[in-house]
Amino acid sequence: MHNKLEPHPDLPIDLPTAERIHAAVAHYGEQTVIDNSIALLRAKNAGKDFLLYAGGRHALGILEGAPALYWPELWGARALLYVWSDGAAPYIVVGLNNQAWRVREMCAKVILLRGLEVAPKLVRLTTDEVSRVRAAALHALAAQGTEDHLATIVQRLRDPDKEVRRAAQQARDVLNARFSLTADSTQGVEQTHGTKHSHPSE
Repeated sequence: MHNKLEPHPDLPIDLPTAERIHAAVAHYGEQTVIDNSIALLRAKNAGKDFLLYAGGRHALGILEGAPALYWPELWGARALLYVWSDGAAPYIVVGLNNQAWRVREMCAKVILLRGLEVAPKLVRLTTDEVSRVRAAALHALAAQGTEDHLATIVQRLRDPDKEVRRAAQQARDVLNARFSLTADSTQGVEQTHGTKHSHPSE
């Protein structure tokens, strides 16, 4: 039987993530929160209290003996949606290769939010085995891609997953708007890759 832990009452384990991270900043200071978030992302120990700030009640279960799996790494990456320094960038980029798909997906989301220029790595993730990772990669690629990336995005218009196809449509529209590509030029790319120009609404 696992021992039940009684976290300090000041630890806001039942609050939403943003509020927990805000509370952690108030308690530790922003740089310490950034450093601890990086530590979690790297599968390092950042202390029990910080784990509770980052993971909330789910983290309490881990401290009571549930398998940690990839969750602390995910929480470390997620915290970097709310706090940031450029020193965290290399670890987020490395996280795109994490064996856990949830970590890869979250790192792609952080890359989108923080504007990290890693288009070649995002291109690779558009063919990830997990559909949610592919979708996150497409959204991030749309924000920083060039006209040269249109072909990669168009290929995913035929993805077997509906949400990925929707993400590809949105990404295509973003690139078209950003570079003012004409309908004719876009259609040419799609025909080159054997993709129908119009798709049923989903």
